Formats: sequence, structure tokens, C-alpha cells
Amino acid sequence: MTANEQALESLHHVATDIFLQALDACSIESAFDRRIRFEGTQLHRLISDGSSPASLDLKSYRSIYVIAIGKAAVPMLNTLLSRMSRRLGLRGVCCSGEIPEKRNWRVRYFQGGHPLPNEDSFAAARTTLALLRKANKSTLVIFLISGGASALFDLPLDPAITLEDTMGLHNTLISSGAPITEVNTIRKHFSAVKGGRLALAAAEATKLSILLPDVPLRSLDTLASGPTSPDHTTVEEVRAILDKYDLLAKFPPRVSAFFNRADLPESPGNKSRRAPFLPRLPWADGNAAMLRKAVQTSMKAEDKAFRDSMFEVLLSSHDLVENARTLAQQAGYHVIVDNSCDDWDYADAARYLLQRFNALRAEHPRCCLISGGEVTVTIDRTPGAGGRNQQFALACALELAQFAGQHLIAFSAGSDGIDGNTRAAGAIADTTTVRRALAFGYQPAEALAAFNACPLFTALGDSVVTGPTGHNLRDLRLLISNPA
Repeated sequence: MTANEQALESLHHVATDIFLQALDACSIESAFDRRIRFEGTQLHRLISDGSSPASLDLKSYRSIYVIAIGKAAVPMLNTLLSRMSRRLGLRGVCCSGEIPEKRNWRVRYFQGGHPLPNEDSFAAARTTLALLRKANKSTLVIFLISGGASALFDLPLDPAITLEDTMGLHNTLISSGAPITEVNTIRKHFSAVKGGRLALAAAEATKLSILLPDVPLRSLDTLASGPTSPDHTTVEEVRAILDKYDLLAKFPPRVSAFFNRADLPESPGNKSRRAPFLPRLPWADGNAAMLRKAVQTSMKAEDKAFRDSMFEVLLSSHDLVENARTLAQQAGYHVIVDNSCDDWDYADAARYLLQRFNALRAEHPRCCLISGGEVTVTIDRTPGAGGRNQQFALACALELAQFAGQHLIAFSAGSDGIDGNTRAAGAIADTTTVRRALAFGYQPAEALAAFNACPLFTALGDSVVTGPTGHNLRDLRLLISNPA
């Protein structure tokens, strides 16, 4: 191995260590204890904005339900159960990407599908709705919500829409190139368990949502498509997004028919015009008075549902980025954080960050540019094996090839340990990636166009493989320069 190759390999290790250590520092257990403390049957919210009670007396509730959904559902649930008094009876549902070996007998576990829902996704949603509909004024519902639940946990509003149809909807949305806020606006208006509808199902209960977001903090209602949050998006916005990406022509027929309805249901939330999802009863078209009464009843239930709701954020992408910043500084790098390309197209983000990186290293040769958030990929053909992180890394590799002999790398990985349809979390590119790939018989530009980056990085030994992490704090990108 040449000195240059040794230097680049060392940078690969540096970037991987920063990512893994930053992720390890985002402990759900420690974050839980910073936000919530149990003393006997008292639950104390340690960071409260004063808009809702800072403490709850759990023994004052006749029943406690726990609903855990998302990629971090299992560790969030386990942490909560380990801190709650065992004398408090509870019932619950847990839907994640895996079913743990050790399970609580009072909780029903489901293994939902991701990135496309499966039968368990539907079963978990049905079970949760059935449980929440038993809630009343003496019920406390604790929701544990993390990223990935938009697919892991779903059920169409229209019972005529099948699982296969729903999978087609999700597949079209994730291939559209639309940012997550727009994707989840569509999901909110499609699903019986999104856009505030879980809160509405338990309208009379007291509700505490503990969140582990994989979305920008400014858009918390898009986490898991906002199952317990009041939704401020509207049917008009849905129709605009459908037109923007020509989605109706790409959806399965039953899904397109649903979105083409003149009475497309509005989601619960603070909106000027309401069109609640009502069953097609005989009086629905002929008795205006009864219809108005049903709408008024629905609006009162919404007001009650969200007035008795509390929210706590455990961790976010900000924590992951700040941990990475500290670690890079401790390693002696001049560090700059730039999250401005969040939700950009991967190619635009690669160009922008590389330009910023080159300007930075001209002033600070030993530097690390950190970027959090996610990029988007618009898929216009049947994809190969890859994901947005590997796609971003390969785009960087093509640009870094012009700096042969320099010690530069681009690292990109998902904090959940899963990138697209692969078992890799992401990949690392450097100034030799293209040359080495060509020597192995790969064509990097063709792999990029075919959304097939994973085989190339796997062959080079430059995939980032962590396995599922139990987290979902979005992605982390590191561009590192270390002069000879």
C-alpha cells in the first residue's frame, strides 16, 4: 500500500469513527432521562414550555396505553417501561422493523415493512385504532414516535384500497424526488393513522407524544406523517403536490381515484375549511342538517384531541451534528457545519458542498465540513441497489477524481443504518474511488445514472455497514481534508 493509500484509508477510519461515536453519544436512555423523570407514580417533564402540565400523576388515570411506532420504537419502549413503576398497569402496541426477543406481555408487537408497508403495518394500525377507541377521560396515552413510521405503520382511509395499492403509493412517493414535507403531506391525507388521526381516535384521553424526529425541527408535524399532531396542510396543497410531480398518473388506479374525489377528506387540524372523512351513509347526500351536525361534532372532537396533547422531543439531527462537530474538533480539524442543502437533490447538494469544501480547505487545509439532514433522489427508471447516501457519495467521487494525490474524502451515511434498498448505511468516496472502480470493471457514471452505487462501493470495500442502529436522526455527511 502506498503512502497516499495509507493516508486515505486513515481518513476513512476517521470519518467512520466520528459517525459511530456521534451516534453512540445520542443515547435514547440518557436523552430520556434529560427530558422525563419518574418518581414513583409521578411523571415529570423536565423541559417544559409552560403551555401544558410539567408533571402527571399516573395513578390518577384508570388506564394507560403506550403506542410505540417507528425504527426506534423498541429501544424507546424498553426505556419507558424500565422507568415506569411496575405497579402501573398498561396496555400497548409496538410496531417497528423488528420484533425483539424479550417482549412485555402487556404489549402487542408487530414487524412493519420499510420502505414499503406490509401486512403487519396494517395489522398494527388496526390494533392501535381499536385500542385508542376504548380511551376515555380517565385514560393516559403515551405515544413513542420515531422516523420510519410513515411506512412501518399505515392504513388507508378508504377500506377499498389494498395493501398492494398502498405499497404502490409509497413506492411512487419515495421515487418522486419530492422533499419529505411534501411526501408526508400526501400521506397525511391518505391514511387513517396519520395527520392527527391517532390523537383524534383517543380524543377524550390525555396524550403525551415523545418524539425522536428524522425531520427538520421546524417540521415536526411531518415526523411519521404526524399521527398525533394537528395538521395544517390542506387538500389544496395535496392537489398542488400531485400536479407538481404528476403523481396521479403514477399511482395505482384505486389510489388515483381516492385522490380524485371531489370530497377528498381534510385531515384534523386548524384550517379555515373542513371536509372530514365521513362514511357514505344514506343521509350523507340528502340531509344537510345531519351532515352539518356531524361536521360540528368532528370539529369539537378535534379541538378536544389536541387541547389535551403534550409533546417532548428526545433527540434530533441537531444532536447528531453537534456530537460530530465536537469529535472532529477534538481530532484537530477546523470544523464548519452547513445544513443548508437539507432536502436538496443529491447532485445539487454534492456540487454545493464540494464547492464549500474546496473554499474551506484553501484557508484551512486540515478541515472537516459537516452537513446534516437528507438529500432527495428522483428515480426515473427501475433502480439498482443503492440509496441517497451512496448516490451522494458516488456523485462526490466523480468530482474528487480531479484531485488525484490529495487526501480528501466524502462520507455519507444514514443514522438508522439503512440506505435505500441495501444493507449499507452509506459509503465513503475519495480521490481514488473512480480509478479503483474502473480497475474493478465498474463504470461510476453509469452506476450513478442507474442508481446502482452499492455494488461498486461494496466491491471497493468502501460501504459503511452498521446494521440497524435503533436510531433515525437523519443522515450525516462529512467532507474531510488532511494534507500530507
